[in-house]
Amino acid sequence: MRKLLKYLKHYKLESILAPFFKLLEAAFELIVPLIVASIIDDGVSGGRGADYVVYMCLILVALGVVGLISSVTAQYFAAKSAVGFSKELRRDLFAKMQSLSYSQIDKIGTSRMITRMTSDVNQIQSGINMVLRLFMRSPFIVFGAMIMAYTISVAAGNVFAVTIAVLCVVVFGIMLITIPLYKKSQSNLDKVTAATRQTLVGVRVLRAFCKEEEEIKQFNERNGALCASQKFAGLISALMNPLTYAIINAGTIILIYCGAVQVNSGALSQGEVIALYNYMAQILIELIKLANLIITVTKSFACAGRVNEVFELPDAICPGSDSAEKRSGHYIQFENVCARYTGGANALTDISFTAEKGQTIGVIGGTGSGKTTLVNLIPHFYDASEGGVFVDGFNVNDVGDAKLRNMCGVVPQRAVLFRGTIRDNMKWGNPQATDEEIMRAIECACASDVVSAKDGGLDAYVEQGGKNFSGGQRQRLTIARALVKKPEILILDDSASALDYATDAKLRSNLRDLGYNPTVFIVSQRTSSIQGADKILVLDNGRLAGVGTHEELLKSCELYREIHYSQYEKEGA
Repeated sequence: MRKLLKYLKHYKLESILAPFFKLLEAAFELIVPLIVASIIDDGVSGGRGADYVVYMCLILVALGVVGLISSVTAQYFAAKSAVGFSKELRRDLFAKMQSLSYSQIDKIGTSRMITRMTSDVNQIQSGINMVLRLFMRSPFIVFGAMIMAYTISVAAGNVFAVTIAVLCVVVFGIMLITIPLYKKSQSNLDKVTAATRQTLVGVRVLRAFCKEEEEIKQFNERNGALCASQKFAGLISALMNPLTYAIINAGTIILIYCGAVQVNSGALSQGEVIALYNYMAQILIELIKLANLIITVTKSFACAGRVNEVFELPDAICPGSDSAEKRSGHYIQFENVCARYTGGANALTDISFTAEKGQTIGVIGGTGSGKTTLVNLIPHFYDASEGGVFVDGFNVNDVGDAKLRNMCGVVPQRAVLFRGTIRDNMKWGNPQATDEEIMRAIECACASDVVSAKDGGLDAYVEQGGKNFSGGQRQRLTIARALVKKPEILILDDSASALDYATDAKLRSNLRDLGYNPTVFIVSQRTSSIQGADKILVLDNGRLAGVGTHEELLKSCELYREIHYSQYEKEGA
């Protein structure tokens, strides 16, 4: 939690004023029992009359009004600090998430990052707010009441001291027990979030296979585990109030008994006993608040630890090096490259090939053969575990990710459009692109009919994820978005899978006629999509099974031959 307190640096004044006004309110509250004692001893028993009682009551009202103003002012500053803290924390947390590599994102999981960004940060915000309001006020009231009790009677002060010591043991003992319990509860919340996200994303598949009941059962199990962990943590936390009440009431009984004895002996007045009782009541109220504060702070510490785990991950974005050494030779070169995902075996093993500027490289292979992994190494989405990937003579680890990715236009397997207009989506790669440039890219991607069919043309609205477009329309628009950028390296990762053969053929023809002659990588399951490539890479279980042109591979590569003729027979049937 200490590492996150830096986000309060812009709210130092508010963070000081909030507890200050709370302490001011608390100081006025500590005066109240003394005034009540004076009313009883001087106004009622002392015979100073009704005027004195009314005068003292007006003082009580004035203290109440000033205390209310102080409380509202403190709440304002505490809320401003807490909300500002969470705003800056979310900003940096989101920026940190954007700097993580694909491997780190895969390891943490999308649902966990969403939980950290939302639930965890909200819990920390609540903790900050409560701390600024009560962390100093409650101890001030508790120990202030004890000191005031000592000014009235040493024996009564001793009762206060023992009661407070026992309460501290109970409160902090429960806090130490519940911190790991709340961490476990938040972990179970991650699982529920992950299950919910998985179900919503795959709802069509679930219904197609009639898996609704099974998913409901699994969700209920995870939800039940979350409920059980929260109940257990809540059960331990719930002991706080009854134990606090029991200790305070025991202290009150002892206090009244001792006070009665001292009143009989003349050592104390009746008003002073009432004042001591009020001080004990104040301690009870404040410790109940403190108990709730500790529960909230305990949750906040658990959440802060989870958020800090993200901040402690090393930045994966490579800034680039001015001293990077350029190699002479090929435009893109893989040298004995191996790649693996976290905790798994090699997805690619000993991959070596070259691609010259302006060439078209086809990549084909069975499912899970490493095609996507291979092309993801070029823009440095993943690190090669062994060997080196070189672009324009520089190792991708030295180029700098921003510079490298500005050179690349990537169309991933899953076509994703963002909420806005078609024009907004097309300008992702080139914000200064004109409508004419956008339409040329759209025509090249065979998507002009998609735009013309929508009301508003380029101003047509795109829903989140492009849900108001079909799969083939989304694929063509994402290809157009990459072409607007005019990249030096164009990577099409199975991005024409939803297109018919005629549209696919026209798209490939248009790509060959691009004026700026990029180096193109086409990942496909169809040999017809890559047979015109200058070089085809055939992958089998992460290894190169063959490299060459379509005709060369038909003669020399059995796997490529099997893939081609299986499709050819189907097409010819």
